[in-house]
Amino acid sequence: STLQQQRAVTEQLRREAAIKRLPVSAVVTDIVRYINEHEQEDCLLVGFSSQKVNPFREKSS
Repeated sequence: STLQQQRAVTEQLRREAAIKRLPVSAVVTDIVRYINEHEQEDCLLVGFSSQKVNPFREKSS
């Protein structure tokens, strides 16, 4: 019913409001550090060892 839907929405909004907020500047710093630490494992940056392991390659028809 509509009342149940509104209660569910209200509960969801309460959960979201309780989430601890962080400044974007702090989060961006963490993201940049993570990317720098894992860039050697990122196939989109360093490429694939062979075309066979590339899931983005064009399929031959």
